[in-house]
Amino acid sequence: MVRDLAVEAWTLVIVTHEIQFARQVSDQVLFTDRGVILEKGAPAEVIGNPKEDRTRQFLNRILNPL
Repeated sequence: MVRDLAVEAWTLVIVTHEIQFARQVSDQVLFTDRGVILEKGAPAEVIGNPKEDRTRQFLNRILNPL
């Protein structure tokens, strides 16, 4: 359902830790820490090549669990 809305170019704001889902349906992603936006950009940029250390730490923890 959400993917269908994304394809139809609806504007949606979704808060998720589901990184693969966010990568698939988003035009833009934001990474926040304690209410502060640390990174904003295309999913490939923010998820694939994060610039901030906190973003890298979070993605490493989520994408590579123990």
